[in-house]
Amino acid sequence: MKQKSLLVMAFCGVLLFAAQGYAQQKSKYDALKAFDPNFLNQPGNRYRAGNGAPGPDYWQNRADYDITAKLDTTDRHIEGTVVITYTNNSPHVLRRLWLQLDQNVFKATSRGSYVTPVGGNRFGRGGIKDGGYKLTSVEVDGHKAEYLVSDTRMRIKLADPIKAKGGKARVKIAFSFKIPRYGIDRMGYQPTKNGIIYEIAQWYPRMCVFDDIRGWDTLPYLGQGEFYLEYGDFDVKLTVPANMMVVSSGALQNERDVYTKEEMKRLDQARNSDKTVYIRKPSEVTSPDSRPKQSGDLTWHFKLHNTRDFSWAASRAFVIDAARMNLPDNKHALAMSAYPVEVAGDSAWGRSTQYVKRTLEIDSKLWYPYAYPTAVNVAGNVAGMEYPGIVFCGWKDTGAQLWDVTTHEFGHNWFPMTVGSNERRYAWMDEGFNTFIDIYSTRDFKNDEYGDYDNISDQPANFARYLMYFKFHGIKEQPIMTYPDVINPDYLGIAAYEKPALGLYMLREYVLGHKRFDDAFRAYIRRWAYKHPTPTDFFRTMNSVAGEDLDYFWKGWFEKDWHIDQAVTDVHYVNQDPTQGSYITVKNMDRLPMPCTVKVYESNGKVGVVKLPVEIWHDGPKWTFEYHSTSKIDSVVVDPNNMLPDMNPDNNKWVPIDERSNGFH
Repeated sequence: MKQKSLLVMAFCGVLLFAAQGYAQQKSKYDALKAFDPNFLNQPGNRYRAGNGAPGPDYWQNRADYDITAKLDTTDRHIEGTVVITYTNNSPHVLRRLWLQLDQNVFKATSRGSYVTPVGGNRFGRGGIKDGGYKLTSVEVDGHKAEYLVSDTRMRIKLADPIKAKGGKARVKIAFSFKIPRYGIDRMGYQPTKNGIIYEIAQWYPRMCVFDDIRGWDTLPYLGQGEFYLEYGDFDVKLTVPANMMVVSSGALQNERDVYTKEEMKRLDQARNSDKTVYIRKPSEVTSPDSRPKQSGDLTWHFKLHNTRDFSWAASRAFVIDAARMNLPDNKHALAMSAYPVEVAGDSAWGRSTQYVKRTLEIDSKLWYPYAYPTAVNVAGNVAGMEYPGIVFCGWKDTGAQLWDVTTHEFGHNWFPMTVGSNERRYAWMDEGFNTFIDIYSTRDFKNDEYGDYDNISDQPANFARYLMYFKFHGIKEQPIMTYPDVINPDYLGIAAYEKPALGLYMLREYVLGHKRFDDAFRAYIRRWAYKHPTPTDFFRTMNSVAGEDLDYFWKGWFEKDWHIDQAVTDVHYVNQDPTQGSYITVKNMDRLPMPCTVKVYESNGKVGVVKLPVEIWHDGPKWTFEYHSTSKIDSVVVDPNNMLPDMNPDNNKWVPIDERSNGFH
């Protein structure tokens, strides 16, 4: 999901205090706390191995969905039936089932409504008075079921328990709900001059996850926390007015029923074209000839395999275009965009499909192949939200802003669509990872066309100033490992997006290097594709595959809110003769240790770089090393390339005392 934070404001005038307000004389560093032998020391088990991989007895339940639904545009509601085939692969007999009823968050009495501040926020209840599900019937294996609804959860009591290791149950639920105008920035509808755009998500009852960590994971849906879902196959039939076009997560099964002959011809062209091809042109949006049927309804049939969710959009206002995506192993998929005529053209959504195409090609090559047959970008009133194979982006976005939101939302097809982490508890495992891969997709796109976009994670030296901005405005820091719904909304962009992304960036660019980091990160994706990793699984995979004990970093950067502040404190010459060598002293002033890069400038023009490992901080906050100088040292700088978010850059440079007195330090 796109985070609207104060990214630009953070660098305006107020940053004067950054260097002044963080001067430190005494180190806060404690080696015993930083290098903690009790951190991450619980042994692996049969389900999750000590090296971060799934164990030999790892299990995961499955939910397959067969859904039929109808969009009624007269009062903007959806009525449907979902049949869930639930497979219990766990070693436990299940006597009850828990489901997610996300639409109930739009009830006036929901927990989400009660925790919305007076005046609302971006996760407001959507301006709907009688929202939530109306359940017509609930059956299990053909019999009426006993169930209880608790806010956004539903418990079904089973007459016949589901056997362990392969037992199944068939749950059938008839439901309906009214579509909110603004659905917590994740769904809703947007009027345009040629019709309303409906973006439909969290729209059918979905299974909660039953796993080896907590059993049933039933955290309520409040808004800021996102989702945790099982994998399965989807077979979906959507009935809408005949003058509407539908795009969705899945592969369309009945093109001949819902497209004209000309549109099918254009689809075939798009599947073989690297350039964008119109399927329905802007000039055709108001033409009855652009639809195969003039009145009544049409049913669109989609399928999607081995996925965690299904979302869709519909409108009679859609312009639709598409192009081929070239994926690893000579595979292909179709990039598509759906948007109204108001935002067509190369200055806006006319470029969307190329943004989709390049994002998914870049990320597929770098990390893991894209998983779905199509990738659809929808323009509407949702500012940025991701689902498998389809994303919703702001319809007024243009240029770099549209690239930014598009590459971010489609990056989510790796985290959490492919790697199925628990977003409801660990937002950073999808938002932070995705913000990290955004850096490289943006660098690669069109020779860095939008490479100067506002991404704090790609500017470590500025990150400390950004934290100081929040401190200056009285917003308390919160660790990355904070429940999403507990994070201060003003700090969400840091805790869930920018700080975890910067952590990964530092590991790749500064600590491990590309080869070791990429091997470990790709191993994590491969190991946990279509599975449910925890933070511990990620930490252990990175440690094990990269061959580096990074526990100090996981603890300080992710679990705690520790800072980095490295300093150069002293330079002495051997026998008071710089040609015989020098002793340089560096100091770790804050709680988080990191490897230390030191650059030395000599008066004879010689420049040397020393890369000190993190282990120099084992004995305490100060370390002195010998440097083979050949002349007087003019200056010494730590972190010369600004690769660390150093909270006090004023102490990063040493110059001789006589130069300090002249204002050089």
